[in-house]
Amino acid sequence: MAGLALAVDVRPYVVANRRASSVILPSICFTFGIALAWGFVPAVAVQLAAMAVAGIRMRQSPRRALHLAVQHACALAGAALVAGLAGLRLDAEPDWDDALITVAAAAAWIGARYGLDSLAARLLSDGRRRRRVQRWGVELFATAALLLLGPIVLAAAQVGVALVPLVLLALHAVHRMVRSAGEYERAARVDVLTGLPNRRALQASVAERGNSRGSHRPERRIALLLLDLDRFRTVNDALGHTHGDRLLVQVAQRLTAAVPPHDLVVRLGGDEFAVLATRVDGPAAARRIAAHLADALGSPFALDGLIIDVSASIGIALQSERGGDGAALLRQAEAAMYDAKQRGAQMAVYARDAEHHTPDLTLLADLRHALQQEPAEGLMLYYQPQIAIATGEVVGVEALLRWRHPERGVVGPEELLRVVEQTPVMRLLTSRVLREVVGQLADWRAGGRPVRASVNVSVRDLHATDIAEEIKDLLLRYGVPADLLQLEITESALMADPHRVLDTITRLDRMGVAISLDDFGTGYSSLQHVRRLPLSEVKIDRSFVLGMASDAGDSAIVRSVIALAGSLDLRVVAEGVEDERTWRLLATAGCHAAQGWFHARPMPAADFTEWLARYRPLRPGREPGALATT
Repeated sequence: MAGLALAVDVRPYVVANRRASSVILPSICFTFGIALAWGFVPAVAVQLAAMAVAGIRMRQSPRRALHLAVQHACALAGAALVAGLAGLRLDAEPDWDDALITVAAAAAWIGARYGLDSLAARLLSDGRRRRRVQRWGVELFATAALLLLGPIVLAAAQVGVALVPLVLLALHAVHRMVRSAGEYERAARVDVLTGLPNRRALQASVAERGNSRGSHRPERRIALLLLDLDRFRTVNDALGHTHGDRLLVQVAQRLTAAVPPHDLVVRLGGDEFAVLATRVDGPAAARRIAAHLADALGSPFALDGLIIDVSASIGIALQSERGGDGAALLRQAEAAMYDAKQRGAQMAVYARDAEHHTPDLTLLADLRHALQQEPAEGLMLYYQPQIAIATGEVVGVEALLRWRHPERGVVGPEELLRVVEQTPVMRLLTSRVLREVVGQLADWRAGGRPVRASVNVSVRDLHATDIAEEIKDLLLRYGVPADLLQLEITESALMADPHRVLDTITRLDRMGVAISLDDFGTGYSSLQHVRRLPLSEVKIDRSFVLGMASDAGDSAIVRSVIALAGSLDLRVVAEGVEDERTWRLLATAGCHAAQGWFHARPMPAADFTEWLARYRPLRPGREPGALATT
């Protein structure tokens, strides 16, 4: 037993991302058995000898070796005490009492060792203790498996000593389990493309390093620098995603080379990177680090002989207190980064006392808070009917967002989208709108009035890989057919990254969700993209529709768009129809549907239900004023 204990500790098990004090020694299988059969003194003697072998193998410091020795000595003492008090006698025919005592002794071993470890961690840092308890799952399971192999080895020895070495196969299985768990843990914390730590690893590092800052330099703080590459989408569009990925790898390598070993470089996703600086004296030092990173990216990158210049907008956030939230620090850095982009600056530092100078950031924070409430504070959806011009039937509605801010009053959709569209809050907002709209569609359908609803989505929504699955889950949850939901995208979203947009809307089209191209004619969309995309309709912007009754140019544009859409077999919806004459002109031109104040203004869902019950379909009359009473 002693010889096997020494032999197996040549390969100790180290749990992933843990310190050496949390190593699992396979020798505990044999020393636990020795403690049960021969008592504490021989068990601890063999354990210390085996730990010396493991310590040499792992090159442990004397302090860590002593820490492990105290833990294991206390653990063996606890196990031997339980076995002695219970009068355990392991022989060739153990009974159920022996089995229960053995389990109790193993529990005492685990309680003594990890209780002592937890106590030491609590004295050092409460945050570290909580983090380690969360990671004890695999370690405790492996430890219990090794301990309970001890009495099995003893029982096998009663039959024949030659059977004892066969336990090495079981030890190898435990070793593979621990190693597989470690590999899984590392994979969950590493970005596949660049090999850098990912967002999850960043949040864990913020918690760990924030809680373990040394007291000898209390003025030092943690700073998070978030880098968003400028015009990276242009590289993808011009050279393709393969070259874009190669550029990201080179950016990762250059940032890693520019950052000292005690700091952390992270890829958050897409073209966003972050640097966690752990020895920052204040905002000025953080700015110097940001300038150093910007200089590192200043030299051109080479891809197949093509020289590419890369710059980045950098947002800086400093942790204000120990034990701060990594997610909160990331949000602050993100807010600072968008502030830098809006001001055209290379970098910006997040500061709470400067929020009155950045109303957009305050509004964004208020919106995020509103979205986290149930129901969302002040957020309202209005619905404007879309009328088939030929029949007068209501063919759908467009969902329009309104937000009543507690201090600013009603925030218009244009201001709201300007603030939120380029931030991650846009995805939260879209998710909330989609959920409420699909739920409302289910209510209307249950009431016998199924109506198709159109929802506006942004380019950030279309670039999210999960929006199609999110919509599919919502439709299934509420039992709403896919053809009752339609998404509206703008020409600017279409042209921002047509290849990624094509992938997303193709998946939506296959689900049965229709796609509408909003504000058609105001952007610079390629007709080739319009022809290739699985669109169902185009919407003529109100700026052309409002003037078509008095301006020959606007009228010609509207008629041309209707003719073009007809040749592509697309529906045409005209926005901004506010009078009968415009409606008649649209009917003459062959437009399919109209939307505007001529029929109804946007209204809450309850008001729309009442309006729909009173509405009577009307067709364009022959006499002027035939529709004036609608």
